[in-house]
This record gives sequence, structure tokens and C-alpha cells, in this order.
Amino acid sequence: MYLHNIPHSYFWWNITAYYFGFYYFCDIFAGTGVVGAAAFSDFQSVTFNDLLYSNEIIYKGFFGKGAFSQTKLEVFRNDMSIRSSKPIRHNYFSKNFSGKYFSEESAKAIGMIRETIEENSYDFNPRERAIALSSLLYSSDRIANTVGHYEAYRKGVDDFKDFEFRLISPSRDLRAEIYRKDANQLAREIRSDVVYIDPPYNSRQYSRFYHVLETLTKWDKPILEGVALKPPTENVSEYCKVGAAEAFEDLISNLDTSLIIVSYNNTYASKSTSSRNKISLEEITSILRAKGKTRTKKIPHKHF
Repeated sequence: MYLHNIPHSYFWWNITAYYFGFYYFCDIFAGTGVVGAAAFSDFQSVTFNDLLYSNEIIYKGFFGKGAFSQTKLEVFRNDMSIRSSKPIRHNYFSKNFSGKYFSEESAKAIGMIRETIEENSYDFNPRERAIALSSLLYSSDRIANTVGHYEAYRKGVDDFKDFEFRLISPSRDLRAEIYRKDANQLAREIRSDVVYIDPPYNSRQYSRFYHVLETLTKWDKPILEGVALKPPTENVSEYCKVGAAEAFEDLISNLDTSLIIVSYNNTYASKSTSSRNKISLEEITSILRAKGKTRTKKIPHKHF
């Protein structure tokens, strides 16, 4: 076991893959997939898992199975750019989010593109749809009036960034396995040589942090409430509650793997109660030692 308290240090898996004969890597709380993407260079197969619909579609867009036509996607991008430069009627997205997370013009364009993807007038196959939708998510998030998440928007802003629809660069490599499941349930169903675990570490629910991207992905047009314009609550993580340690113990005990890497941010002394860790370092190490040999490494890092 290897307990690592800071994400984004991946030098270890080169040694892991080549010297120990490990071929399968699983990022069981994969987020936007940056860790799994880095693992492709050293592992034969990478598993991505996350509860958010937006992250699942991103995995499918970048790494999903199935052929896609780059020409068709470029035609779509060009058409959407032309339509975005002309007057656009108000739509669900602009009625709810313009003047808050986006300018009115940008929100209209985002909603129009999302409706076009939903109508599928370009005859997208599942992989092409995922690429188009992932491209919209990235293009929208790039210019959003936030501080990195959608818990709130910056008020009093009159210099919104202009929207530009850009295509992502998808991979034609088909070595990814993609899931949208509760991590504790998935742990009971798969085996992987290496499992990377970067769970939520405070009371802030990630499904609430990225609700705008979730709404844009699902396009179920929910009734939104509150200042932040959030939909009804869903995908609540046990790792953000008082029972986080019990959930972590259940996860670890049910993993079928040779090596576990855990990343957990150290915010035990945060001034904000909602930012403080839900599992103590002592609890983490105790749970991991019950599974196998454990090593802890601490690395200083800047906030955010």
C-alpha cells in the first residue's frame, strides 16, 4: 500500500508498471480524468469511474470506444460558430444562467448548441455525440464567471468572457473502461493491478459544485432554486458526511488489487468548517494497514 496525501505526483507508476508487471490501472474517483489519461503511457488498460454525468461523457468523448468522423465534427463546429455569430433566441440555458455564470450572448449560444446536439440533426453516433458534448462542456467552462466551480458566480461582473466553441482532441486508443458508479459498489465488481483513490475530503458535495455542467450534460431542464441556481440534489457522496471513514474502510476492504495509492488533502485546520477533512490521517493509515503494508508520504503544496 502507498498512502499519498497530495494529488498530481505520478512518477511512481513507471516503476510500478515495468518492474512489478502491472498492466491495469483504475482511477475510481476519476474527476475529469487527468490521472487516468497520464496512466495510458504505462498501463495496458485504464478504468475511469465517477458519479457525475458530465465526467462520464468527458471520458467517453476523449477515450470512449467507437469510431468517429473528424470531418463531421469540424463541420458541426464551423456551423455552430456561424450560428453563434447571429441573433439567437432565448433558450433554457440563457433564461437561467445569462448575466450570472455567462453573458446573455454566450448563454444563448451554449443553449443553442446543446439543443442542436440533442436534436442530432448531424446524425452523430454515440462517440461523436460524446465528443461534441465534451467540447461544449470544455468551451463553456473555459469562459464561466466562477472561481473554478459552480457553488456561486462572481457578482457585479460586467466583463464576461466571450464564448468560442472549440473541439476537444479525442483519442482513438480503445484501452479505456468507463463507469459511472458508486466507487464502493464498483470495488466489488472489478479487479485492477493498481487503484488510485482520490475521494472527496470535505462536506462539499461535488455534484453540487458542478451542477451547471451536470445540467448541461443531462439536459433534463430541471427547475432551479437558490442564488446559485441548483437543481434538486442527487449523487450525494458518503465521503462528504460523518460516515466517511466507514465508507473508506468498506471501499478498501473490498478492493481486489495489488497496489493502492490514496491521495487526501490536508485541510484539518481550515477556518471553514465545510473545508475540513472528514477522515483523519490516523483513520486512513489504520484502515490501509489492515489491508497491507502501508507507506505515507507528505508533500508541501500551495492552496488551490
